[in-house]
Amino acid sequence: MKKQVLRVIDANYNRAKEGIRVSEEVARFVLGLGRLAGRFKKTRHALTQAILSFPVSYRAIVAERSVRHDVGRASFVGDKKKIRIEDIFSSNMQRSEEAVRVLEEWSKMISISASKKFQKIRFALYELEKETLKKF
Repeated sequence: MKKQVLRVIDANYNRAKEGIRVSEEVARFVLGLGRLAGRFKKTRHALTQAILSFPVSYRAIVAERSVRHDVGRASFVGDKKKIRIEDIFSSNMQRSEEAVRVLEEWSKMISISASKKFQKIRFALYELEKETLKKF
């Protein structure tokens, strides 16, 4: 069971971190808002610290990664229409919030204190999303 839990944590940590980074780049390069971009960066680093403070090493988490055997790995881009930067931002924020929620729930099996850190990060993301959307 522990291996499956670590796989879920690894996949959602990566998903959340990537989504936050995309959103950070929107704040930085598209909106030109250094302060807001800095808050995204701080949140992304808090996510990394939450993983690194886990009672299971990051190395052990990554060791359970199995990209080749991931049944959900195939990505499908069905909509060929042009999307707006705001759409990219929103979809990445939603992806990050969902992934952090998964981390919050699944980490309870390993560390309640880590779960609380993920919850705090999730609420920070909700606020960042709201503030950023006002800038478009």
